[in-house]
Amino acid sequence: MDVADQRTGTTQVKDDLADRCQKLFQDFLEEFQVDGEVKYLPEVQELIRPERNTLTVSFDDVQNHNQQLATTIQEEYYRVYSHLCRAVCNFARDCGQVPPNKEFYVAFEEVPTRHKVRELTTAKIGTLTRISGQVVRTHPVHPELVSGTFVCLDCQSVVKDVEQQFKYTQPTICRNPVCANRSRFMLDVNKSRFVDFQKVRIQETQAELPRGSIPRSVEVILRAEAVEIPQAGDKCDFTGSLIVVPDVSQMSVPGARAETSAKVRGNDTYQAEGVRGLKALGVRDLNYRLAFLSCNVEPTNPKFGGKDMRGDDLTAESIKKQMTEQEWQKVYEMSRDKNLYHNLIQSLFPTIHGNDEVKRGILLMLFGGVPKTTQEGTSLRGDINVCVIGDPSTAKSQFLKAVEEFSPRAVYTSGKASSAAGLTAAVVKDEESYEFVIEAGALMLADNGVCCIDEFDKMDLKDQVAIHEAMEQQTISITKAGIKATLNARTSILAAANPVGGRYDKSKPLKQNINLSAPIMSRFDLFFILVDECNEVTDYAIARRIVDLHSHNEESVDRKYSIEDMQRYMMFARQFRPKISKEAQEFMVEEYRRLRQRDTNGVTMSSWRITVRQLESMIRLSESMARMYCQDEVQPKHVKEAFRLLNKSIIRVETPVINFEEEEDQPGEDEEVEMETEQQQPLPEKQDDEAAKLKLRMTFEEYKTKSNLLILYMRKKEEELEASDEETGGMRRSDLVEWYLKEMESDIETEEELIQEKTKIEKVIDRLVHHDQVLIELAKTGLKKRKVDDESQVVEEDPFLVVHPNYVLDA
Repeated sequence: MDVADQRTGTTQVKDDLADRCQKLFQDFLEEFQVDGEVKYLPEVQELIRPERNTLTVSFDDVQNHNQQLATTIQEEYYRVYSHLCRAVCNFARDCGQVPPNKEFYVAFEEVPTRHKVRELTTAKIGTLTRISGQVVRTHPVHPELVSGTFVCLDCQSVVKDVEQQFKYTQPTICRNPVCANRSRFMLDVNKSRFVDFQKVRIQETQAELPRGSIPRSVEVILRAEAVEIPQAGDKCDFTGSLIVVPDVSQMSVPGARAETSAKVRGNDTYQAEGVRGLKALGVRDLNYRLAFLSCNVEPTNPKFGGKDMRGDDLTAESIKKQMTEQEWQKVYEMSRDKNLYHNLIQSLFPTIHGNDEVKRGILLMLFGGVPKTTQEGTSLRGDINVCVIGDPSTAKSQFLKAVEEFSPRAVYTSGKASSAAGLTAAVVKDEESYEFVIEAGALMLADNGVCCIDEFDKMDLKDQVAIHEAMEQQTISITKAGIKATLNARTSILAAANPVGGRYDKSKPLKQNINLSAPIMSRFDLFFILVDECNEVTDYAIARRIVDLHSHNEESVDRKYSIEDMQRYMMFARQFRPKISKEAQEFMVEEYRRLRQRDTNGVTMSSWRITVRQLESMIRLSESMARMYCQDEVQPKHVKEAFRLLNKSIIRVETPVINFEEEEDQPGEDEEVEMETEQQQPLPEKQDDEAAKLKLRMTFEEYKTKSNLLILYMRKKEEELEASDEETGGMRRSDLVEWYLKEMESDIETEEELIQEKTKIEKVIDRLVHHDQVLIELAKTGLKKRKVDDESQVVEEDPFLVVHPNYVLDA
């Protein structure tokens, strides 16, 4: 039987199963009631509005009404879908005035089984399936021809309702029995029906990905109201059917393209209209690929194992409903735990010994602050950024890996292997349509999650600049290839970096130890320095920890709470939006004022300038502390802990101890260690020379205070000398030492203290001359009469000292 006869209505093939499904589905829409009212009647009446065309039906309702219908829909979805849409159309026409040519669609939600991208096989083709994945690429919305009306160019007959399915399909033959035209048709655009059509590419999420595997991706086709719902970086559930489509991109390989172009290139106008079917492509072997035709898109629901920790639309009440009684009891117990702070960090990082401050900082980062929007529409970020800097083998990457495995929406990337486009977003050309589309980078994929960047210092400068906007404004702006877009990147950044030269030099400030620009440093809320120090007790404990881990892998990991418990608790705690109390506000302002004052008094060599960003960091950390304890108000104790962490991260290595004896060989020790050794000093009486050496150390603040005192006095004397117009004179070294000891005589009680103070000030002067080069020593006099070849030049024992003219005293 010729297809043309079907078009003329001679013989019509009927699908009894689909027709029965249509009738049963229409009965379901008309009869299904909740609380005595027809559930879907108001929603269908909404469809009469011109912009609406899709009815969303719960699959659970269909199962409750008619199990056989639900089974048929699930197994033969692709076959019966058009009939289900017809049932919605008939029901809508019965309910009210509907334009006669309006198309209606049906979308199913709450489909019970959910599959990963990796589980999509040919066995699932045509069935109703629900898949989850992360959107990595979105294409522009196009109109798709659903049903075409064609005009025969020979006899002007009209062929109506030619169904199109993923390729341009013309009628096989003109419906006029006299006309034998099979190829010369023209599409009547006005009488054809179009629908919105969008293609997105989804990829397996990090949580689902087996170790060492490349993420699988699949094209998802969206139609009607489902378009523009998923954005790049979103984690969504797609309900629909797996279908097979011809792989056009594979057909356009060079050999096939040459063959195709030879076919299309002709003098007749109808031949230049385009490719008219697969036969015309001139390709014998046809490649097919799987695609997913989706009817419904919804954000991933944590109830079904999606574990989307940051459910933005969820409330604490809705999360509680999704938990079992036992799970809720566990969350309640955790919120009442007195040692919750300590237990959480031990359970989160059970294999890492020590470094509790870093663990606390990362824990608060996972809870996060409260994002806010001002009346002007400016958004204030709530995400906390943390940077860990340290010597090799101080477990930096271990922290990053632990966070990546714990947080469901975490992306791990290495700095050297990442480009600016790979971190933010890339504009790439689509292989089929040759259009420019946006492909999400690491920061977009980690939206509402954590982006772990290892080897942060190895990144190129131009790549570092790309994440400036994402770290503070939490957006990514793209203007390239004709695309101008602003995309969301609401992510916390956890970065790990090595110091310049591999090891941290404690005699230098932080900014000289790390190869990062000032703008990017100020965007980090917390900086942690991990220094690999030789300490017998610590080394023994770390060695025991590592050996235990290697020998008894399972037994040595001691967790108070399981990973699932912590994820559940974190998701519940994140729903709290604590407000700052009056006492906490005053405490915060006072602490910020102290930090700012200490930064500007010139005594400390600060790691970086204290700016308003550090105040915002304190607010975010305080909110995170309140969230951790599931409290609705930020108390002063939360601010105190936030300030302590911030203070620790700012001051940790900013005040190195200056060792005058071994300055060249030994860069110094931490201030705390020095205090311990001084307390233990009376015990070993034999080592007097050792004790003397210890006394020749001083903290950086002490050194800075003494040097500022000397420089101010010398500047004052030089000004007096200039005012008196005396040609001779100046400050000799002995005079300077004598003046200083006179100034300090009220603090000196014994002769031993006097000698010690004199030695110290001489060492300070030596350091100012030779190391800092702030003072200039005029040791050789009579320069005009000197002999070049005379090696026995007389060096004055008490030289003149002058302050370097270019030296600016820290205000």
